Amino acid sequence: CIRDSWKGEGNMAKKRKLIDYTEWVKLNGDKQNIRVYTYDKNAPVLLFLHGGPGVCDRHWVIHYQKKLAENYTMVLWDQRASGKSYKYFRSKKQDLSVDLYKEDAKQLIDYLCKKFGKDKIVVFGHSWGTVLGTPVCYEYPEHIAAYVGQGQVVNGEMNEDLSYKFVMEEAAKAKDKKVIKALKDHPPVKGVYDSYEIMRAQRDALSKYGGEEWKNRGGMVQTLIIPFLKFDGYHLRDLPKYAFGALYLTDVLWPDVISCDFFKSVPELKMPVLMTIGCHDYNTPFEAARQWYDVLKAPRKEWVWFKDSAHSPIKEEPDAWYAAVKTFLDSLDLK
Repeated sequence: CIRDSWKGEGNMAKKRKLIDYTEWVKLNGDKQNIRVYTYDKNAPVLLFLHGGPGVCDRHWVIHYQKKLAENYTMVLWDQRASGKSYKYFRSKKQDLSVDLYKEDAKQLIDYLCKKFGKDKIVVFGHSWGTVLGTPVCYEYPEHIAAYVGQGQVVNGEMNEDLSYKFVMEEAAKAKDKKVIKALKDHPPVKGVYDSYEIMRAQRDALSKYGGEEWKNRGGMVQTLIIPFLKFDGYHLRDLPKYAFGALYLTDVLWPDVISCDFFKSVPELKMPVLMTIGCHDYNTPFEAARQWYDVLKAPRKEWVWFKDSAHSPIKEEPDAWYAAVKTFLDSLDLK
């Protein structure tokens, strides 16, 4: 659809048309859904890679960051077997791997460059989206103008060790016997928990202690389900696909998540890099991300802390995140 919107200052208001539509794109033989959101189809293109795996975010990225569409073309992609792209009778029959998702991403980047007449686009990665986006930027720099990371994963085993340690330390401070009993004898071994139930208990405690979201500590229902139903982007009929994809992909792709080690595999990036990191992030612990950032070679790199955020500054401190990203993007020679 194309919506009318008033944009301007004082009495010099100017009417602009919001271009907002979804589209099916065939990537690696699989039809996948994207949403395009912009006021100018000729504006520089921003591709958002959601987290999870399978936790799509087009609804809250647009809800909190729609101002970016005034100067840029936002592209929100439901990845293979995720959200709108989940297929009830096919998704579980696919041989899924991070390499397959990387190839999907490369084909989508090619498609977007051709569709919008661009040589390069900007890639945004969040959480699992950084597991995908970071190596794509490393392997495919000729079509990527810049990389913006958030909830940056750099080493899966280190990630889980630090996250588990944080939860246990917070539980000890709070004298939380329930969490201590559930987790004390079940630390992750090489990034893997004894069972899905143990991992779920760790993530629930992580939310409880502010390592997932610093201020909003309501757990999965409040942070995932309610925004899905409340914000524009999905219909109620999409909820089962969203849930099935997220649960399935977390299990199937977890070995790829924990096996990543960007200290070894991504020592440099050939484009400008912006890290937008929450000071309280223990879903993807900031200490690990900072260690990698400090040794990463790039033509330009910037690190911005968000003191009232954990894993998702894009929605925990939306105004501050927008300002940091807009300043960074405005400094680039994007076309």
